Amino acid sequence: MEDLPLEQVRTLLAVIDEGTFDAAAAALHVTPSAVSQRVKALEQRTGRVLLIRTKPVRPTESGQVVIRFARQLARLERDARAELGMGTADGQGPVRLPMAVNADSLATWFLPALTRVPQEPQVCFELHREDESHTTALLREGQVMAAVTSSPDPVAGCTVRALGLARYLPVAGPGFAARYLAGDPARALREAPLIVFDRRDELQDAFVRALPGGGPGAGPVRHLVPTSEGFRDAVAAGLGWGLVPEAQAEPLLRTGALVPLEVGRPMDVPLYWQQWKLDSPALATVARVVADAAREALRPLPATRH
Repeated sequence: MEDLPLEQVRTLLAVIDEGTFDAAAAALHVTPSAVSQRVKALEQRTGRVLLIRTKPVRPTESGQVVIRFARQLARLERDARAELGMGTADGQGPVRLPMAVNADSLATWFLPALTRVPQEPQVCFELHREDESHTTALLREGQVMAAVTSSPDPVAGCTVRALGLARYLPVAGPGFAARYLAGDPARALREAPLIVFDRRDELQDAFVRALPGGGPGAGPVRHLVPTSEGFRDAVAAGLGWGLVPEAQAEPLLRTGALVPLEVGRPMDVPLYWQQWKLDSPALATVARVVADAAREALRPLPATRH
């Protein structure tokens, strides 16, 4: 493949960020025809279709590769200008770091970790909340520079490091447990109402399937509560049972607002940090701070046998 002309790469990125060719043209101060010609030339050069011409436009899988390259290039240029004392091309001082983080990490240990990041140079955190099993998609699309993820397999162009195990405890409100969870535990959890974060939340199903006689998963009555704190409060209120992060569950277990389900073991979810392979001082600092905080807040991953 031939070299990628930077003007064409930046134009493709503008089309994705602005959503349409016309909006990209306005942002770049060129005509829509010029934008269209640059994108077509880039597609001819790569031999791939890079955009799906919808409104807003969407990148193809090949387009995601070029978009990720464009964002990394823009980050390197910004860091270089800052180190040379030239300011930034867009006139904005703070370094912007888009990151994808799951809701439970945000609600427990991740935000306190960010307070440890030095304020020189100034960093603006742009947090995208996404389930840990789906955060790699945002990395792959180039929307974020780093992510807390459950996948140990690095996205192309990224490095990965282990953070630790996030422990979840199976709990319920005392009244709910007395009403629904007496008798055979696996059968009770297959039928009792439960709380899930969203329609992609499979943690409770995986927990039930791991029980002897657990069958295909948890029950059909599911209350969707899409915040970490709301999830915990819904379980404590007796709407259903659920797996609550250890740090959130333990205070309520001590007061009796929650009771443990005497079935199976706690659920441990491995977490990893993935980030672009960039020599970015700000990104390196955040990675170090996140790793240190995770070491304090999470349980250690078991040693890998070779």
